[in-house]
Amino acid sequence: MARPLGKIAYDNQGRVVIVTGVAGGIGWAIAEEFAESGATVYGLDIGTPTASHSRIVVLRVDVGDRHQVEAAVHQITEQAGGIDVVVNNAAVQPVASFRPLHEIEPELLDQMLRINVGGYNWVARSALPQMIRQQSGVIVNLASAHAWRSSRDVPGYGPTKAANRMQAVQWALDYARAGIRVVSVSPGAIDTPLVRASLEQQGGEGALANRHPLGRLGKPQEIAAAVMWLSSSGASFVTATDLEVDGGLGGLGSFADPYVMPERYR
Repeated sequence: MARPLGKIAYDNQGRVVIVTGVAGGIGWAIAEEFAESGATVYGLDIGTPTASHSRIVVLRVDVGDRHQVEAAVHQITEQAGGIDVVVNNAAVQPVASFRPLHEIEPELLDQMLRINVGGYNWVARSALPQMIRQQSGVIVNLASAHAWRSSRDVPGYGPTKAANRMQAVQWALDYARAGIRVVSVSPGAIDTPLVRASLEQQGGEGALANRHPLGRLGKPQEIAAAVMWLSSSGASFVTATDLEVDGGLGGLGSFADPYVMPERYR
């Protein structure tokens, strides 16, 4: 007999939230959760989400372009009157980047640095003056399991995710006394178009899922749930830290025996 799992409900009425990379799986899931709980959400992306929501306004912005980001954040502040939460999520991991450093095209390295690291800087930098005026705000950086430990052939993406985690720590220390909390979330492999595009490079869905002790890929909604809590008053004493939402991936030593492949992946 199944036991009750418990439920959490959030009230974000009146809050203004910025989510980058909103056209993708995790970004849209986060934006949608905030919108469903009453927040006004602004999504920044160069692409267009396949879904829509009455409380989500999508602005076409390249987060790697400082001027575009500054203009968008200024527009949001003027329209909404404040910024309560920023979720830095927009990142790229091109399939062609799965190779040793000396074999990666320089343009791919530049792209990952510009978007994955520079984009986080520009969005936070643009929103922080308003948060300082308010003496309140939360910034959540989406990092990765690669922020803590790596695998072969990700010398471009992995270090950018480690940078995202350290950006959160640095900003948290610098702005704590202004009433601003900054944290990061490190997902494992999540079932998104980004991950599915590189399944072959990661050994296939079965092998990738089986590396996680829970035996499956994560869901975008599971990352959104973590972001929702970290952005809420329930996490009011949480800052300058990272939450690993990785199905146990980080707890398994590289020397550990692999799990038996589940029948569904054979």
